[in-house]
Amino acid sequence: MKICVVWVGKTNDNSFSQCIDNYLNRIKHYLTLEIMEIQDVKNAKSIEVNELRIREGNLILKSLKNDDYVILLDDKGKQYTSVEFSKKIESLNLSSKKRVVFVIGGAFGFSLDVYKRADDFLSLSKMTFSHQMIRILLVEQIYRSMTIIKGEPYHHEDSLFYKK
Repeated sequence: MKICVVWVGKTNDNSFSQCIDNYLNRIKHYLTLEIMEIQDVKNAKSIEVNELRIREGNLILKSLKNDDYVILLDDKGKQYTSVEFSKKIESLNLSSKKRVVFVIGGAFGFSLDVYKRADDFLSLSKMTFSHQMIRILLVEQIYRSMTIIKGEPYHHEDSLFYKK
């Protein structure tokens, strides 16, 4: 299975880019992860919000293949623990999905057409983060998932507080 992460706009903070690159370098030992960076819409500040969503949405849809399993990062999406998320990744891999695509939209979210194309929705938190920060959180969780699946010591479950 190949994982692709699609996001709108450049990661313009070098420290964020370095952090993302660090996790991408780690992930390549487990699977192929491709980043597709969609260019910002030109003159975005002068475009009405819904029109901007539509234009970004068209660019997102062009980056997708018909057989992709598409997961939108959305604040209304399902939240997982890291272990649950690793099980989701493993399940998608076992279901013979060729490519799983995580999509991080622009500042104003997705167009209706992108929502219609989605197979699933994921929320990394009830809190709001910058789109640049979410990029780091997502690639870190993909890496963490791979270490959980492989039984490697990156992830630690501390059940001290959960004992009944």
